[in-house]
Amino acid sequence: MEQKIKEFPAFKVHGFIMLAVVIALTLFGGWYLWYSVQGLGALLGRGLKVADFIGGDEFFAWVAWLAATLLIVVIPSLSGFFSVEPNQAVVLMLFGKYVGSVRSSGFWWTNPFASKQKISLRVRNFNSKIIKVNDAQGSPIEIAAVVVWQVFDSAKSKFAVDDYSEFVAIQSETAIRSLAIRYPYDTSDETQTPSLRGIPDEIAHALQKELQARLEVTGVEVIEARLSHLAYAPEIAQVMLRRQQAKALIDARRQIVEGAVGMVNEALNRLSTEQMVNLDDERKASMINNLLVVLTSEQTAQPVINTGTLYN
Repeated sequence: MEQKIKEFPAFKVHGFIMLAVVIALTLFGGWYLWYSVQGLGALLGRGLKVADFIGGDEFFAWVAWLAATLLIVVIPSLSGFFSVEPNQAVVLMLFGKYVGSVRSSGFWWTNPFASKQKISLRVRNFNSKIIKVNDAQGSPIEIAAVVVWQVFDSAKSKFAVDDYSEFVAIQSETAIRSLAIRYPYDTSDETQTPSLRGIPDEIAHALQKELQARLEVTGVEVIEARLSHLAYAPEIAQVMLRRQQAKALIDARRQIVEGAVGMVNEALNRLSTEQMVNLDDERKASMINNLLVVLTSEQTAQPVINTGTLYN
């Protein structure tokens, strides 16, 4: 089984130092080439043959050194220069082998035969498409999320998958679907059964944890993951809206009735304690009925004044 590749620092030299060395070698080689040409012209002017001059051991040695300097050192070394921007990494490969990464921003020089590929370490956003999925209760819902992520291991991002950006997009949508089928859209009691709408912070944490487990292999860190869209599917949206309205109306009525019963009980206890009036059971029942009607009615109660009883 092939060993997993992890990021490690690559060999590098400060670029301006190597640039000064290359310029110095180039100037020295150019000066000696010019000096050799001038000497060759002087010899030809005195009637010597070129073959006689080239046959000298000293000339051949210097020309060979100059060619090696220009062709082996100066010219190939130019491909070893590269720059690294802030929040960027350069992955180096030498003849198919990973030889390290450079994270430090600046101008650098490395092995000129190593290939270089830049990987962005900046924070990125992924906005998923709105997808339709059934929740834990089987109701079709529409859901989407925004994922904030960045690369923390350039070697894994380069060699673990073909395209880490596409991998993040596909795995994010898969994690969103997996999260949606584990929770209902909404519940009446969040303490017993958590829902997607009722506990947004916990849902965001669960989504981030699942995404991090899926993207660990690519060297990607999930900074934040949060739902950006959550709604019932259009085919059941109206029905669910009426159900929510009915539930809200029932809860409001229940609260109104509980408050009205408490107020009536308080009124009766106060009348009894202060002995303002003695009421029999029939009058208490009539008083309770009138108070409940007044307190729970949606319309303003109209007072009726009893001026007495008319006997024929």
